[in-house]
Amino acid sequence: MKASDVLKKKGETDGKSNKLGGGGRFKQMEKKGMSDKLIAWIGRRKHGAKAMAKMSAAGRERSE
Repeated sequence: MKASDVLKKKGETDGKSNKLGGGGRFKQMEKKGMSDKLIAWIGRRKHGAKAMAKMSAAGRERSE
């Protein structure tokens, strides 16, 4: 299963934006049963470690 098969293109998932860094894409993959490690690996491969670290920090800030 590819990540692109799982993700919706527009809108929101559980109130989270599907835009890059919005958390909606992560939620969709989580619902399909993908592990956090796999999702993080896919993100680092696609966006790079620096961008993933920035998105991760933003997500932690939002959740507090």
